[in-house]
Amino acid sequence: MQLPLSILVYHRVLAQPDPLFPDLVDAARFAVHLRLLRRWCRVLPLAQAVRRLHERSLPSRAVCITFDGGYADHASVALPLLQRFGLPATFFVASGFLDGGYRWSDAVVELVRKAPGVRLDLSCSGLGIYDIGCSARRRAVIDLILAALATLPPVERLARVHAMTRCVTPTMLSSDQVIALHRAGMDIGAHTVTQQALSTLSNAEARAEIGNSRARLEALVQAPVRMFSYPEGKPGADFEKRHGNMLRSAGFEAAVTTATGAARAASDPFELPRLMPQDRSKGAFLLRLGSNLLAPA
Repeated sequence: MQLPLSILVYHRVLAQPDPLFPDLVDAARFAVHLRLLRRWCRVLPLAQAVRRLHERSLPSRAVCITFDGGYADHASVALPLLQRFGLPATFFVASGFLDGGYRWSDAVVELVRKAPGVRLDLSCSGLGIYDIGCSARRRAVIDLILAALATLPPVERLARVHAMTRCVTPTMLSSDQVIALHRAGMDIGAHTVTQQALSTLSNAEARAEIGNSRARLEALVQAPVRMFSYPEGKPGADFEKRHGNMLRSAGFEAAVTTATGAARAASDPFELPRLMPQDRSKGAFLLRLGSNLLAPA
């Protein structure tokens, strides 16, 4: 039988709900997801599930849990809950952000969130003056600034962000937290060094991002790193077939994307789809999961 595999992908798992970003998963919602997964599904480590998928020995209702980005809350919030429910997960870490790092988008969110008063003047950075008199306006301004900066080349984007912000709170994992995740039985996967879409890089740059990321992580956990997550992850846009070939040649066993769907025996192991569970209710979460597993190939 060609039973499908659902690979869930989480980004942040916040300690408390965020009024500016109510769709982000918090600890309470994540605990609900884990309780449902333990009861209704067979949660497997990603490497094992991928092997069994292509051996056609996958159990029914097979699910994997993965995390992208390498956020510190993966260790401080998500890990204790995974241990509480006895479930495995794979954490894809961008090695260049370890030990005090943050993404440019995190810096923008913090800037707008903490800005005093009802107006934010970013005209010196070429972004204008914004009304931030209420939470709804602050969220709208965050979205506007992120959209504007996303169109810029990475170097120029970082320069603009640094010009706007002076002291940003680190949001990413420390090296010690990566080691703690591994020692807790979780798998560590590579997510490049700088988390840039591979399609924006030359072949040499892409190979360096892949190889240097894995080398740093393997040096930390003293174990092989065989799983990879493409930054951004949209097939044909953020990465191409040549990047999957690079990973295969480098000895990786599989790679996950942000394409939605369930993986099947015929799926390319270097283009595995995933599912982002953002549902608030138990019923909606189970319905999304069931629909993904039952959807036609």
